[in-house]
Amino acid sequence: MNAHDPSSGAATVHYGDGEFAILKPGPYVLCAVTGRTIPLEALRYWSVERQEAYYSPAEALSRMLPAR
Repeated sequence: MNAHDPSSGAATVHYGDGEFAILKPGPYVLCAVTGRTIPLEALRYWSVERQEAYYSPAEALSRMLPAR
């Protein structure tokens, strides 16, 4: 399986403080809020506590704010 082959599906990732580890190769992860694909090379926002990725700071912030 090639990590850059789009047919290989989403990567499985462990999110740490300031870095992440790829557990299952894949070219992207999914945003936990929107479901949009995030190429691994563009992944910048995630939650260590929730172990989920976010497409942008807006999605990350939306998960931190209490539901109204």
